[in-house]
Amino acid sequence: MAERTFVMVKPDGVGRRLAGEVIRRFEAKGLKLVGLKMQIMKAELAETHYAEHAERPFFKDLVGFITSGPTVQMVWEGNGAVDTVRKMNGATNCLDANVGTIRGDLGLSLQNNIVHASDSIDTAKREIALYFDDTELLDYPMPDDAWLS
Repeated sequence: MAERTFVMVKPDGVGRRLAGEVIRRFEAKGLKLVGLKMQIMKAELAETHYAEHAERPFFKDLVGFITSGPTVQMVWEGNGAVDTVRKMNGATNCLDANVGTIRGDLGLSLQNNIVHASDSIDTAKREIALYFDDTELLDYPMPDDAWLS
């Protein structure tokens, strides 16, 4: 099985009607969407998701922002999916993100940066498990699988 990674379109991305654009970019790159859902996140889940930042001064604002509106959770699969998605997203601070990246083209600020993605394979496994049961992740062939391996 190819590598999997977790991606979330944040409330600013959903609110600006950019979820489809984010999905389009990952699909165009050849990644395969294997899980998808939408929710307004509860504070408890947000605190668990961002637990590594619990002691930082921005933690409360981070939780407040991510629970402020709908988010879209996704699992993407492909060769080097974690690194590919991180490169496509661009720098966390949109002002530092390269043109051509999701954040460079669409983001507005450090907080309003459209998208979250796992930063490692281990983080991806943890984050995927927070949002998806194994039964919610699909394994299916794509016509272009031979070209992408």
